[in-house]
Amino acid sequence: MKDRIKEVLKKVFELDEVHDNISQTTCAKWDSLNHLNLIVELEDEFNVSFEPEDIAEMKSLDIIEAKLNRLV
Repeated sequence: MKDRIKEVLKKVFELDEVHDNISQTTCAKWDSLNHLNLIVELEDEFNVSFEPEDIAEMKSLDIIEAKLNRLV
């Protein structure tokens, strides 16, 4: 699952590589607009729907993976 999430992150943030420690604080392209784009892409990729409070918390790869593990 982590590899699929990384592929979405690479696509949304137009990155060549995504490290396991990527987060809103370590990625300059992870702004509020791209955060929403990321959520939409993740929902499409994994066929899930996130709650607003989950969306606000999804600020790192680890947190995203944990939230997805609960839904899939």
